[in-house]
Amino acid sequence: MTDREQLLDELRPVAFAIAYRMLGSVSEAEDVVQEALLRVHRALDQGEQIASPRAFVATVTTRLAINELRSARTRREHYVGEWLPEPIITDGEDDPARHAETADSLSLAMLVLLESLSPEQRAVLLLHDVFDYGYPEIAPIVGKSEDNVRQLATRARRHVEQRRPRFQTTGEQRDELARRFFAAAEQGDLAGLEALLAHDVELTGDGGGKAPALARSLRGRNRVARAVVKWLRRATRAPGVSFRPVEVNGSPGALFLDAQQRLIGVCALDMAAGEITSISGIVNPDKLTHLGPVGDLGSLLRSPRR
Repeated sequence: MTDREQLLDELRPVAFAIAYRMLGSVSEAEDVVQEALLRVHRALDQGEQIASPRAFVATVTTRLAINELRSARTRREHYVGEWLPEPIITDGEDDPARHAETADSLSLAMLVLLESLSPEQRAVLLLHDVFDYGYPEIAPIVGKSEDNVRQLATRARRHVEQRRPRFQTTGEQRDELARRFFAAAEQGDLAGLEALLAHDVELTGDGGGKAPALARSLRGRNRVARAVVKWLRRATRAPGVSFRPVEVNGSPGALFLDAQQRLIGVCALDMAAGEITSISGIVNPDKLTHLGPVGDLGSLLRSPRR
């Protein structure tokens, strides 16, 4: 590997960490990363002296992501059903998301919350609060004055904090909650399931019109517990269906697999104050292809029961 190739290889996870958090889409983030690295390559070819390649790629990636987010929002307005980010599995040490500083900014609930910010607010908040860039560094990246950048950050932070749970859950609590959740769901234990859920827990399913999913989010521990048990019972009654606990976007979750070990869905749990606050289910096959072979959930649910 040449020095140039090694540099680009080192910059890739840096760019992906920013692009994915900006866009909530693996495919869109990878397109942005590819273009950002191409621009680094061109700049070096033209003899440009890049004092800090990491800062250079962060600048280019952020600007490209802001532009991509604007066009992505138009597409999401016409999305069928509820929109959720494309999930990433964060079990492995080699996952590109591991190169970013905080797992909290990866959670599906946080990425959905970031969707409510303007592209510039999202960029400023992520660069400052997640990637530790100073306001003087961020200002030229987003094309704003330092005062404007500070105002954007303040508004974005206030918006996020009003909607985020105040009390976080420890890693041990989190893992134990997830274990009990999946055990209760598998056993159809409604009371046990409800005991783990926050009173205003939210269940969201994303099928994108291409797989069976909830038409709209459900709220409340009783409604959510019943829906979870019903869906899991329906899915696991099909021949060969199984689920495997994994870490999804830095939080406990599970992969649902068909008899051929093809992915049919991803579930992620978000928690706070020792309770499960939201459950996300992604079954849109277009959002799962980056994780491996994808099965046909619709056909599977219509197949003869075992």
